[in-house]
Amino acid sequence: MKFTLTWLREFVDFDLSAVELAERLTMLGLEVDAVVDLHRELAGIKVGRIIEVTPHPDADKLTICRVAVGARSRQVVCGAPNVRAGLAVAVALPGARLPSGLEVGEATIRGALSQGMLCSEMELRISDSHAGVMELPGELEDGLELAEALALRDTMIEVDLTPNRPDCASVLGIAREVAGITGNRLHPPAGADLTAAGDRAAGFTVAVESPSDCPRYAAVRLGKVRIAPSPWWLKKRLLAIGQRSINNVVDVTNLVMMETGQPLHAFDFAKLGGKAIVVRRPAVHETLVTLDGTERPLAPDMLLICDAAKPVALAGVMGGANSEVSDHTTEILLESACFDPVTIRKTARRLNMATEASYRFERGVDADGVLRAMQRAVALMQQVAGAEQIGAVVDVYEGRQERPAIPLRINRTRELLGMDLSGEAIASCLSAIELQVTREGDDLLRVRPPGFRIDLEREIDLVEEVARLQGYNDIPTRVPCVPMSFPEQDEGRRMRRQAAEVLIALGFNEAINYSFTAAENFDRLGLGADHPARRTVCLRNPLSEEQGIMRTMLLPGLLETVRTNVNRQNVDLRIFEIGKVFNPSVASDHLERQPGENQRLCGVLSGLRYPGAPLLHYGTPPADLLDVKGAVTALLDELRLTGFDWLTATEEVAPHRPGFVRPGSCAVLVPAGDSSATGGATLGILGQVEPGILRAFGIKQEVLFFELDLDGLLRCPAMFRRFAALPKFPAVKWDMAVVVPEAVEAGRMVETIYRSNEPLVERAEIFDIYRGKPVEEGYKSVAIAITYRSNQQTLDDQSVEKVHGRLLETIMSRFQGRLREAAEQP
Repeated sequence: MKFTLTWLREFVDFDLSAVELAERLTMLGLEVDAVVDLHRELAGIKVGRIIEVTPHPDADKLTICRVAVGARSRQVVCGAPNVRAGLAVAVALPGARLPSGLEVGEATIRGALSQGMLCSEMELRISDSHAGVMELPGELEDGLELAEALALRDTMIEVDLTPNRPDCASVLGIAREVAGITGNRLHPPAGADLTAAGDRAAGFTVAVESPSDCPRYAAVRLGKVRIAPSPWWLKKRLLAIGQRSINNVVDVTNLVMMETGQPLHAFDFAKLGGKAIVVRRPAVHETLVTLDGTERPLAPDMLLICDAAKPVALAGVMGGANSEVSDHTTEILLESACFDPVTIRKTARRLNMATEASYRFERGVDADGVLRAMQRAVALMQQVAGAEQIGAVVDVYEGRQERPAIPLRINRTRELLGMDLSGEAIASCLSAIELQVTREGDDLLRVRPPGFRIDLEREIDLVEEVARLQGYNDIPTRVPCVPMSFPEQDEGRRMRRQAAEVLIALGFNEAINYSFTAAENFDRLGLGADHPARRTVCLRNPLSEEQGIMRTMLLPGLLETVRTNVNRQNVDLRIFEIGKVFNPSVASDHLERQPGENQRLCGVLSGLRYPGAPLLHYGTPPADLLDVKGAVTALLDELRLTGFDWLTATEEVAPHRPGFVRPGSCAVLVPAGDSSATGGATLGILGQVEPGILRAFGIKQEVLFFELDLDGLLRCPAMFRRFAALPKFPAVKWDMAVVVPEAVEAGRMVETIYRSNEPLVERAEIFDIYRGKPVEEGYKSVAIAITYRSNQQTLDDQSVEKVHGRLLETIMSRFQGRLREAAEQP
């Protein structure tokens, strides 16, 4: 939105400089993009008066003009056809620089001395006219600076408006804001009295087929119109804001639009068939040639202004060439209307037509201001074009809507702004910008926003208006009271962060995959039709067929990540992902509900156990199931979680093992206690992926994986950190070697020692497992070193022997073992 200080001062009095005004407008929320002193490039251009014109002796199309510039006269050679004695002209004297950058000097043209240059409007960048020299008003005094004589010196301000402030897309709207901060009275422009011809027939009809598309349409017929160039004051005003002059009628519509924010359009009445206006949607395959000469295809959701037979304008965007005002026009139909913003916005975007009219209509035009803008335009057309009103104004206002009053609490306004404002002060602020304020009681104001303030809908909007007008800089600043307490952290977020840190320390890299996946991944995994993972949440509008459902497992995404890396020769992989899986909710009341979400952690290992390590020392052993279990165990230890058990025996794992896990290479994490009592619930699973499944995913090397239910683990009890003094007494280490059946898990033997609750046991660790003669087949010898320590005294053999004996008896009875004899030593 562009305007000038002179124009603005016609509507409101203020003594702010351009810079001060720009600062105040910015603080009001109207960001100022530019403050430009106009026509600085005309410095050095003078007003001259032609005293004498004589033909050039050596050129038929040139003349020699004697031009008076102040006390001196100059000889200027000119080729313009409109030079004549007594004409006031714009003269560029030697040394002056034109807006184009050309420096004027004395020159000899066909043997005649030329001491300057007579300028056209185009050379001065005042308009596009270059048919002759610029003709100035005869009463101007020669010798004056051109910019001063024509009152061109002014300051243009450009404001960048937000979409919620269409009321400020006009000089009057800006003036209203200035009136609000200065307390001065607003002076709206005067308009014609359109009721004078109200007792006569309008001479045309208006039909609005869809009031929702066009809430209000007003039109008036004007006769005895003389189409001519606009007077200088009108040209100058449009020139200042970067608009070119067309003719007096069109220039008036543009001027009023910039003044009031209400776009107008003038039709040549003689070109309207049937003397009728119909506002309707387009017919099938209908087109319109707009004023720019382009034939526009029309979509069914656009809006047209038509006569009785054909479209004559694209509503709210641009008029049609078939009803354009021309030099032969003597009667016009002046339109002032309000259109649905969404309809105009879609039309302008679809046709790529951004006009000043569409800019305002698509943001919202005040329906109550339609007639005021028309009155102003008619008054100006009477002044500059001799127009006379013919018949009554036709005003179709079927979309009238009364805006409700908004309650505004005075104390609430004070609290939010931190300012001690009285009810009278608040009411005065809002009344200054033409809001209707009524006092109700000691703490309540009822505020009715005018039609041009479409952004005011709630109490907080009114509080913001008070803050703007009072000044944001005047709102008192206070240091906030910050409680010195540590905020409670979300345990789930803490666990996710800590789990990621642990796995990264173990050499894993984190991956982030889409939460969308393809249903065919379940077929690749070999899951049965009744598998719970196939109960998915389907997307109504997926990005692609490969992303049509929400994932119920993390493993397929990581397998695709493995394939991508292996195909790029990155074969030694340790990758994990923490993310949500989604399951459809069951709504018993037949209402749609959000899917259930479960936080899970999945990791994969593939390739060497020690990637990147020197082969001379480590060799090339591949990662195996123990590496996976070691990583999971280290993770659970760092999370300090308890209350779970590992299932590794084939008969225990069988109910939980998915078909894509290789038999004999699977372990399941379940809540502590009898696995049958958990109802099949698991906290995690690890194992080796079946080779056939890997081939389905395009992977040609072994892949091991683990997947943990983080939400389930969050419900497991966690050990608190405990600190103890360094031990004062020495430790004693005793060994036991027990022969047990091959199926016995050595780790369970260590767990049994820890869970014996013997106070002297400090540490238990396996240091040897032996198979072979003399130990019989089907058995193995497990050697465990147990460290004993007392915090009270130095241990003697008798004290240790009692505890060690009890532990040995427990191990042998629980695991069907026997003490390994000396004869069985290897």
